[in-house]
Amino acid sequence: MLGLFFAFVGAQSLMGFFDYNGSEKEHGRPPVGYVEYLTSGDFVESVFENWESEFLQMGSYVVLTAFLYQRGSAESRDPETPHPDDAGYGEGRHSADAPWPVRRGGVALKIYENSLSLAFFALFLFSFAMHAIGGADAYSQEQVEHGAQPVSALQYLATPRFWFESFQNWQSEFLAIGAMIVLSIYLRQRSSPESKAVTSPHGKTGSE
Repeated sequence: MLGLFFAFVGAQSLMGFFDYNGSEKEHGRPPVGYVEYLTSGDFVESVFENWESEFLQMGSYVVLTAFLYQRGSAESRDPETPHPDDAGYGEGRHSADAPWPVRRGGVALKIYENSLSLAFFALFLFSFAMHAIGGADAYSQEQVEHGAQPVSALQYLATPRFWFESFQNWQSEFLAIGAMIVLSIYLRQRSSPESKAVTSPHGKTGSE
């Protein structure tokens, strides 16, 4: 996954670089260097507005699957089968190979219990802020070209354009994860942990 990520973000940066300089040429401006393009609002915005929606989707998915169920879905817990954590941590809490927050208990354990969703939402907030910063830079450049005043990142947050960019990504991410939840009820992918066994009945919940 990381290999594909680096391949695609590299391809995105190259194609964006060529497109950006093509636009600069059309407007009678000199082209920019590749490194300069990587720090431009145009590239920063294009990267982080997508990351923002991905991390929001995954954070929401992690939290909601702890409480909600979808009968027959491989992506859902079986409400009739208790989760190992439901009965508490017992003697496993004192095991030598247990994570240190589990052994320590208290606040460290409370944070660790929710650390996966907290990490995703922290990454979402970081990406949200970077989207606003990069978007404000790109938007301000357009504003100056049309004789208007540039905007700050906070001012950009109040524009319809920022929210249009966000919502167009958010809706697609939640559609995709919703489709996976529902389609996993009826469809299979042999040997995939995201799928029920090929012989499992449609009504079976969970991938086990």
